[in-house]
Amino acid sequence: MHIAFPGKRILVAGAARGIAEAFAERGAEVFASDLLAEEVARFAGPAAGGGAIHALAADVTDAASVAAMVTEAGAIDGLVYVAGGVRGQSPHPIEEVEPEDWRAIVDANLTGAFLCARAVAPLMKQAGQGRIVIISSRSGLATSLTGIQSYAAAKHGQLGLMKQLAAELGPHGVTVNAVAPGFMPTSPDYERQWAGYGEAGQKALVERVAMRRLGRPEDIAHAVLFLASDYASWITGQVLPVTGGPVA
Repeated sequence: MHIAFPGKRILVAGAARGIAEAFAERGAEVFASDLLAEEVARFAGPAAGGGAIHALAADVTDAASVAAMVTEAGAIDGLVYVAGGVRGQSPHPIEEVEPEDWRAIVDANLTGAFLCARAVAPLMKQAGQGRIVIISSRSGLATSLTGIQSYAAAKHGQLGLMKQLAAELGPHGVTVNAVAPGFMPTSPDYERQWAGYGEAGQKALVERVAMRRLGRPEDIAHAVLFLASDYASWITGQVLPVTGGPVA
């Protein structure tokens, strides 16, 4: 199976942590957006595989910013929604969670996915084709290792949004799917979480994974590439766990 995207235009929302490069290396013209614009700018430009990455600054929680991002990207063939995370927060008992902290995580993970899908849907419907892939989490399938209530709720919500959009957009040739990664220390927040487990906790977590290792960015990228490709043209409304084993 050879997956490539020559001539395809892909919008990656929340691109500072990777994935955009995987598409560009396979020939896609990638519009990589992030609130951390300087992080995206580091890997902008032509790619070895014939594609290219264009850096965009956008706040996925702001409808006007999302609309401007999509206008700048133009007609696209695929949207990959990566933005989210725990926004620097740590777990607290529910009675100590401030409403604004709840909203910050829900907005970044769930509302942002809604706003981005809302912005690209008319273009994809007009074209009669499109791919939307949402990066959810193992936390969307079970309780969250973060211990953060809003994160678990938002990730479960992403999967509900994905299934509903799949039913709505399927008649227009648009597929909507999600990837649910297992724990990976790939951002400062998750690096702190990993460090907080200590050596014994880290060993115990890895031993609960059937493959006996943590995931790598390329593990997630490969799943996204498949769902965004023509090989997945009859797959929609599905979540693909990329967790190294059964979700518990």
